[in-house]
Amino acid sequence: MNYVLSNEKDLREHYLAPSDGALVKQLNHIDPHCGSLIELSPLVCIGTAREGAMPDVSPRGGEPGFVKIADPQTLYLPDWPGNNRLDTMTNVVAAGRVGLLFFVPGFNDMLRVNGRAEISVDPEILGQFEMRSRNPKSVMVIHVEEAYLHCTKALVRSDLWNSEKHLDRAALPSAGAMYRDQMALEDIPAKMIDDALEQNEKDDLY
Repeated sequence: MNYVLSNEKDLREHYLAPSDGALVKQLNHIDPHCGSLIELSPLVCIGTAREGAMPDVSPRGGEPGFVKIADPQTLYLPDWPGNNRLDTMTNVVAAGRVGLLFFVPGFNDMLRVNGRAEISVDPEILGQFEMRSRNPKSVMVIHVEEAYLHCTKALVRSDLWNSEKHLDRAALPSAGAMYRDQMALEDIPAKMIDDALEQNEKDDLY
């Protein structure tokens, strides 16, 4: 017996139909409520994909409101220093589509935004994001096609914001120890890697 749901017909037969509310709540622009969530959010996860490569989900963070609302149809997302793999941006220039999920600490409410995107190096746009006398390397311009509040159940189940459930950092090896093992750097002390990572966060955050 085949237990794999391999097409949309199989999925629709296995699951209940979505409620009217789940469909009607979708907007094609950023309304005041969506805007409030974006302005309060210090973290967004961005999903992208292109033909011939693995899909990618990557976090972007900053001060609350670091993603700017240019108008109800347009968002600006700055690109600050990272690892320069450019997985997200390579997908964007190839396929021009993105999905965003905005989080607000302490809130179970999340906002999803989907649309077309492009990478801009327009000095006038970059200048809107100056931090520590620096501008971002580029800004992703997102043309909003869908926006809606996401179901809260994932965060309710995870109880993510409950400080009583936050783990001690000792539950995992340090980042330096994990990198050392994964990259087979046996001759380099984990603390040296940790120190370098910490210094990089201080020197190259913006």
